[in-house]
Amino acid sequence: MRLQYAGPTPERIGFLLLPRFAMVALFSAIEPLRIANRIGGQRLFEWHLISRDGGPVAASNGMPLGVDHAMQAAPFSPSLAICASFDPTACIDAELTDWLRQRAATGCILGGMDTGCFMLAAAGLLDDQTVTLHWESLPEFRAHFPRVDAVESLYEVTPGSFSCAGGSSAIDMSLDLINRRHGARLAERVRDQLLHDQGRRPASRQRDPALTLDPLVRRAIALMEANLETPLPIGDLANELETSWRRLERRFLRYLGDTPQRTYLAIRLDHALRLLSETPYDITRIALACGFASPSSFTRAFRRRHGLTPSALRRHRGHPS
Repeated sequence: MRLQYAGPTPERIGFLLLPRFAMVALFSAIEPLRIANRIGGQRLFEWHLISRDGGPVAASNGMPLGVDHAMQAAPFSPSLAICASFDPTACIDAELTDWLRQRAATGCILGGMDTGCFMLAAAGLLDDQTVTLHWESLPEFRAHFPRVDAVESLYEVTPGSFSCAGGSSAIDMSLDLINRRHGARLAERVRDQLLHDQGRRPASRQRDPALTLDPLVRRAIALMEANLETPLPIGDLANELETSWRRLERRFLRYLGDTPQRTYLAIRLDHALRLLSETPYDITRIALACGFASPSSFTRAFRRRHGLTPSALRRHRGHPS
Protein backbone atom coordinates (compact mmCIF):
# COMPACT_ATOMS: atom_id res chain seq x y z
CA MET A 1 0.00 0.00 0.00
CA ARG A 2 3.06 2.18 -0.35
CA LEU A 3 2.59 5.58 -1.97
CA GLN A 4 4.71 4.83 -5.05
CA TYR A 5 5.65 1.54 -6.69
CA ALA A 6 7.83 0.82 -9.70
CA GLY A 7 8.28 -2.93 -9.39
CA PRO A 8 6.89 -5.89 -11.31
CA THR A 9 3.25 -6.93 -11.58
CA PRO A 10 1.64 -8.41 -9.56
CA GLU A 11 2.45 -6.05 -6.71
CA ARG A 12 2.99 -8.07 -3.55
CA ILE A 13 1.53 -7.00 -0.20
CA GLY A 14 2.17 -8.78 3.08
CA PHE A 15 -0.15 -8.90 6.09
CA LEU A 16 1.27 -9.79 9.49
CA LEU A 17 -1.56 -11.13 11.65
CA LEU A 18 -1.23 -10.64 15.39
CA PRO A 19 -3.49 -12.31 17.98
CA ARG A 20 -7.00 -10.83 18.13
CA PHE A 21 -6.52 -8.96 14.85
CA ALA A 22 -9.61 -7.42 13.26
CA MET A 23 -10.80 -9.83 10.59
CA VAL A 24 -13.15 -7.26 9.06
CA ALA A 25 -10.24 -4.91 8.40
CA LEU A 26 -8.11 -7.64 6.81
CA PHE A 27 -10.87 -8.82 4.47
CA SER A 28 -11.82 -5.21 3.68
CA ALA A 29 -8.25 -4.59 2.53
CA ILE A 30 -7.97 -7.75 0.43
CA GLU A 31 -11.36 -7.92 -1.28
CA PRO A 32 -10.88 -4.74 -3.40
CA LEU A 33 -7.55 -6.16 -4.60
CA ARG A 34 -9.17 -9.47 -5.53
CA ILE A 35 -11.93 -7.69 -7.44
CA ALA A 36 -9.38 -5.48 -9.21
CA ASN A 37 -7.57 -8.61 -10.40
CA ARG A 38 -10.82 -10.06 -11.74
CA ILE A 39 -12.02 -6.90 -13.47
CA GLY A 40 -8.54 -6.05 -14.73
CA GLY A 41 -8.18 -9.49 -16.31
CA GLN A 42 -4.77 -10.11 -14.75
CA ARG A 43 -3.04 -10.46 -11.39
CA LEU A 44 -2.38 -6.83 -10.55
CA PHE A 45 -1.93 -7.62 -6.86
CA GLU A 46 -1.02 -10.61 -4.76
CA TRP A 47 -0.97 -10.95 -0.99
CA HIS A 48 0.38 -13.32 1.58
CA LEU A 49 -0.51 -13.80 5.23
CA ILE A 50 2.15 -14.07 7.93
CA SER A 51 2.06 -15.13 11.57
CA ARG A 52 4.80 -15.21 14.14
CA ASP A 53 5.16 -19.02 14.11
CA GLY A 54 3.50 -19.95 10.81
CA GLY A 55 0.41 -21.30 12.55
CA PRO A 56 -3.18 -20.05 12.39
CA VAL A 57 -4.03 -16.83 14.22
CA ALA A 58 -7.29 -16.28 16.09
CA ALA A 59 -9.02 -13.05 15.17
CA SER A 60 -10.90 -10.85 17.63
CA ASN A 61 -14.09 -12.75 16.76
CA GLY A 62 -12.43 -16.03 17.83
CA MET A 63 -12.16 -17.48 14.34
CA PRO A 64 -8.70 -18.89 13.44
CA LEU A 65 -7.19 -18.00 10.07
CA GLY A 66 -4.40 -19.96 8.39
CA VAL A 67 -1.36 -18.14 7.01
CA ASP A 68 1.22 -18.65 4.26
CA HIS A 69 4.47 -18.03 6.13
CA ALA A 70 6.09 -17.82 9.53
CA MET A 71 7.48 -14.39 10.30
CA GLN A 72 11.17 -15.30 9.99
CA ALA A 73 10.58 -17.22 6.72
CA ALA A 74 8.35 -14.67 4.99
CA PRO A 75 9.54 -13.45 1.58
CA PHE A 76 10.20 -9.78 0.90
CA SER A 77 7.20 -7.65 0.00
CA PRO A 78 7.30 -3.97 -1.01
CA SER A 79 4.48 -3.25 1.46
CA LEU A 80 3.66 -4.93 4.75
CA ALA A 81 0.59 -4.22 6.90
CA ILE A 82 0.55 -5.01 10.62
CA CYS A 83 -2.94 -6.24 11.50
CA ALA A 84 -3.96 -5.88 15.14
CA SER A 85 -6.93 -4.81 17.22
CA PHE A 86 -7.55 -5.37 20.94
CA ASP A 87 -4.75 -5.04 23.53
CA PRO A 88 -2.03 -4.24 20.98
CA THR A 89 0.73 -3.59 23.53
CA ALA A 90 0.56 -7.22 24.64
CA CYS A 91 2.03 -8.24 21.27
CA ILE A 92 5.10 -6.00 21.49
CA ASP A 93 8.44 -7.66 22.26
CA ALA A 94 12.05 -7.51 21.09
CA GLU A 95 11.65 -10.25 18.47
CA LEU A 96 8.79 -8.41 16.76
CA THR A 97 10.32 -4.92 16.86
CA ASP A 98 13.69 -6.24 15.63
CA TRP A 99 11.98 -8.01 12.73
CA LEU A 100 10.05 -4.88 11.78
CA ARG A 101 13.25 -2.83 11.79
CA GLN A 102 14.93 -5.43 9.58
CA ARG A 103 12.03 -5.28 7.11
CA ALA A 104 12.20 -1.49 7.01
CA ALA A 105 15.95 -1.64 6.39
CA THR A 106 15.36 -3.76 3.26
CA GLY A 107 13.13 -1.06 1.73
CA CYS A 108 9.76 -2.48 2.75
CA ILE A 109 7.18 0.21 3.54
CA LEU A 110 5.39 -0.76 6.75
CA GLY A 111 1.86 0.19 7.73
CA GLY A 112 -0.68 -0.42 10.46
CA MET A 113 -4.31 -1.47 10.32
CA ASP A 114 -6.66 -0.73 13.24
CA THR A 115 -4.09 -0.65 16.09
CA GLY A 116 -1.11 -1.94 14.10
CA CYS A 117 0.72 1.37 14.47
CA PHE A 118 1.45 0.52 18.13
CA MET A 119 4.01 -2.07 16.98
CA LEU A 120 5.60 0.22 14.39
CA ALA A 121 5.86 3.09 16.86
CA ALA A 122 7.39 0.78 19.48
CA ALA A 123 10.02 -0.15 16.89
CA GLY A 124 10.81 3.56 16.40
CA LEU A 125 9.63 3.53 12.79
CA LEU A 126 6.96 6.26 13.00
CA ASP A 127 8.68 9.20 14.71
CA ASP A 128 7.55 12.53 13.20
CA GLN A 129 5.19 10.78 10.78
CA THR A 130 1.42 11.17 10.41
CA VAL A 131 -0.64 8.04 11.04
CA THR A 132 -4.14 7.03 12.02
CA LEU A 133 -5.66 4.20 14.02
CA HIS A 134 -9.04 3.37 15.51
CA TRP A 135 -10.46 6.33 17.42
CA GLU A 136 -10.86 4.33 20.64
CA SER A 137 -7.10 3.75 20.76
CA LEU A 138 -5.95 7.26 19.82
CA PRO A 139 -5.66 8.65 23.39
CA GLU A 140 -3.58 5.67 24.59
CA PHE A 141 -1.39 5.78 21.49
CA ARG A 142 -0.71 9.51 21.84
CA ALA A 143 0.21 9.04 25.49
CA HIS A 144 2.70 6.28 24.63
CA PHE A 145 4.15 7.84 21.47
CA PRO A 146 4.08 11.65 21.59
CA ARG A 147 6.58 11.96 18.73
CA VAL A 148 4.10 10.44 16.27
CA ASP A 149 1.42 12.68 14.73
CA ALA A 150 -1.67 10.51 15.27
CA VAL A 151 -4.86 11.88 13.70
CA GLU A 152 -8.46 10.70 13.49
CA SER A 153 -8.88 10.02 9.78
CA LEU A 154 -9.94 7.01 7.72
CA TYR A 155 -6.48 6.32 6.37
CA GLU A 156 -3.10 7.94 5.81
CA VAL A 157 -0.59 7.17 3.04
CA THR A 158 2.76 8.96 3.08
CA PRO A 159 6.13 8.20 1.47
CA GLY A 160 7.26 6.49 4.67
CA SER A 161 4.22 4.62 5.94
CA PHE A 162 0.52 3.86 5.57
CA SER A 163 -2.24 3.27 8.07
CA CYS A 164 -5.99 2.92 8.35
CA ALA A 165 -8.45 3.01 11.22
CA GLY A 166 -9.70 -0.52 10.65
CA GLY A 167 -13.18 -1.71 9.71
CA SER A 168 -14.41 -0.46 6.35
CA SER A 169 -11.67 2.21 6.16
CA ALA A 170 -9.43 -0.56 4.80
CA ILE A 171 -11.69 -0.61 1.73
CA ASP A 172 -11.03 3.09 1.21
CA MET A 173 -7.28 2.58 1.51
CA SER A 174 -7.27 -0.29 -1.00
CA LEU A 175 -9.46 1.68 -3.42
CA ASP A 176 -6.98 4.54 -3.16
CA LEU A 177 -4.17 2.11 -3.98
CA ILE A 178 -6.03 0.81 -7.05
CA ASN A 179 -6.71 4.37 -8.19
CA ARG A 180 -3.06 5.43 -7.81
CA ARG A 181 -1.70 2.35 -9.57
CA HIS A 182 -4.29 1.60 -12.24
CA GLY A 183 -6.56 4.61 -12.61
CA ALA A 184 -9.86 6.00 -11.44
CA ARG A 185 -11.98 3.93 -13.81
CA LEU A 186 -10.86 0.60 -12.37
CA ALA A 187 -11.21 1.94 -8.81
CA GLU A 188 -14.76 3.08 -9.57
CA ARG A 189 -15.70 -0.32 -11.00
CA VAL A 190 -14.32 -2.05 -7.92
CA ARG A 191 -16.20 0.39 -5.67
CA ASP A 192 -19.41 -0.38 -7.55
CA GLN A 193 -18.90 -4.10 -6.94
CA LEU A 194 -18.45 -3.42 -3.24
CA LEU A 195 -21.49 -1.09 -3.05
CA HIS A 196 -19.20 1.34 -1.23
CA ASP A 197 -19.91 5.02 -0.55
CA GLN A 198 -18.15 7.27 -3.06
CA GLY A 199 -18.13 10.30 -0.76
CA ARG A 200 -15.48 9.12 1.72
CA ARG A 201 -12.11 10.85 1.54
CA PRO A 202 -8.82 9.97 3.26
CA ALA A 203 -9.18 12.65 5.94
CA SER A 204 -12.89 12.02 6.56
CA ARG A 205 -13.58 11.75 10.26
CA GLN A 206 -14.06 8.24 11.58
CA ARG A 207 -17.10 9.43 13.54
CA ASP A 208 -19.76 11.93 12.55
CA PRO A 209 -19.50 14.93 14.90
CA ALA A 210 -23.30 15.21 14.72
CA LEU A 211 -23.47 11.87 16.53
CA THR A 212 -21.33 12.97 19.45
CA LEU A 213 -24.43 14.55 21.04
CA ASP A 214 -22.22 17.33 22.40
CA PRO A 215 -23.58 20.76 21.50
CA LEU A 216 -20.32 22.56 22.29
CA VAL A 217 -18.31 20.43 19.87
CA ARG A 218 -20.95 20.81 17.17
CA ARG A 219 -21.04 24.59 17.60
CA ALA A 220 -17.24 24.79 17.56
CA ILE A 221 -17.02 22.82 14.32
CA ALA A 222 -19.70 25.00 12.75
CA LEU A 223 -17.65 28.10 13.67
CA MET A 224 -14.51 26.52 12.22
CA GLU A 225 -16.27 25.72 8.97
CA ALA A 226 -17.59 29.29 8.77
CA ASN A 227 -14.10 30.75 9.23
CA LEU A 228 -11.81 28.91 6.83
CA GLU A 229 -10.22 31.82 4.97
CA THR A 230 -9.33 33.65 8.18
CA PRO A 231 -9.05 30.98 10.88
CA LEU A 232 -9.94 32.03 14.40
CA PRO A 233 -7.36 31.55 17.15
CA ILE A 234 -8.60 28.84 19.49
CA GLY A 235 -8.83 31.36 22.33
CA ASP A 236 -11.12 33.56 20.21
CA LEU A 237 -13.15 30.50 19.23
CA ALA A 238 -13.62 29.64 22.90
CA ASN A 239 -14.67 33.23 23.64
CA GLU A 240 -17.26 33.10 20.86
CA LEU A 241 -18.63 29.94 22.45
CA GLU A 242 -18.55 31.51 25.91
CA THR A 243 -16.31 28.81 27.30
CA SER A 244 -12.66 28.39 28.28
CA TRP A 245 -9.88 27.14 26.05
CA ARG A 246 -9.24 24.28 28.48
CA ARG A 247 -12.87 23.16 28.56
CA LEU A 248 -13.08 23.27 24.77
CA GLU A 249 -9.96 21.14 24.43
CA ARG A 250 -11.25 18.60 26.95
CA ARG A 251 -14.52 18.25 25.02
CA PHE A 252 -12.72 17.74 21.70
CA LEU A 253 -10.40 15.13 23.17
CA ARG A 254 -13.32 13.32 24.77
CA TYR A 255 -15.67 13.29 21.77
CA LEU A 256 -13.32 13.42 18.77
CA GLY A 257 -10.06 12.12 20.19
CA ASP A 258 -8.21 15.18 18.89
CA THR A 259 -7.43 18.77 19.82
CA PRO A 260 -9.39 21.77 18.49
CA GLN A 261 -6.26 22.99 16.68
CA ARG A 262 -5.74 19.75 14.76
CA THR A 263 -9.44 19.38 14.04
CA TYR A 264 -9.52 22.92 12.64
CA LEU A 265 -6.47 22.24 10.46
CA ALA A 266 -8.02 19.00 9.19
CA ILE A 267 -11.24 20.82 8.25
CA ARG A 268 -9.26 23.45 6.31
CA LEU A 269 -7.21 20.81 4.50
CA ASP A 270 -10.33 18.75 3.70
CA HIS A 271 -11.81 21.90 2.16
CA ALA A 272 -8.60 22.39 0.18
CA LEU A 273 -8.85 18.84 -1.14
CA ARG A 274 -12.39 19.50 -2.36
CA LEU A 275 -11.34 22.74 -4.07
CA LEU A 276 -8.37 21.07 -5.74
CA SER A 277 -10.54 18.18 -6.94
CA GLU A 278 -13.66 20.07 -7.97
CA THR A 279 -12.64 23.59 -9.04
CA PRO A 280 -10.17 25.17 -11.52
CA TYR A 281 -8.77 27.62 -8.93
CA ASP A 282 -4.99 27.84 -8.83
CA ILE A 283 -3.08 26.54 -5.81
CA THR A 284 -2.22 29.99 -4.46
CA ARG A 285 -5.88 31.00 -4.45
CA ILE A 286 -6.87 27.75 -2.74
CA ALA A 287 -4.16 28.21 -0.11
CA LEU A 288 -5.49 31.66 0.74
CA ALA A 289 -9.10 30.43 0.74
CA CYS A 290 -8.14 27.81 3.33
CA GLY A 291 -6.34 30.19 5.65
CA PHE A 292 -2.69 29.66 4.70
CA ALA A 293 -0.41 32.67 4.44
CA SER A 294 1.75 31.15 1.70
CA PRO A 295 1.62 28.34 -0.87
CA SER A 296 4.70 26.75 0.71
CA SER A 297 3.13 26.39 4.17
CA PHE A 298 -0.05 25.10 2.53
CA THR A 299 1.91 22.52 0.51
CA ARG A 300 3.71 21.20 3.60
CA ALA A 301 0.49 20.86 5.60
CA PHE A 302 -1.41 19.33 2.68
CA ARG A 303 1.26 16.72 2.10
CA ARG A 304 1.33 15.74 5.78
CA ARG A 305 -2.44 15.31 5.71
CA HIS A 306 -3.05 13.75 2.30
CA GLY A 307 0.26 12.10 1.40
CA LEU A 308 1.08 14.15 -1.70
CA THR A 309 1.45 17.78 -2.68
CA PRO A 310 -1.41 19.84 -4.16
CA SER A 311 0.36 20.02 -7.54
CA ALA A 312 0.95 16.25 -7.52
CA LEU A 313 -2.74 15.69 -6.80
CA ARG A 314 -3.67 17.95 -9.71
CA ARG A 315 -1.29 16.14 -12.08
CA HIS A 316 -2.57 12.74 -10.96
CA ARG A 317 -6.17 13.75 -11.63
CA GLY A 318 -5.38 15.42 -14.95
CA HIS A 319 -6.03 19.00 -13.81
CA PRO A 320 -3.66 21.92 -14.39
CA SER A 321 -1.88 23.33 -11.33
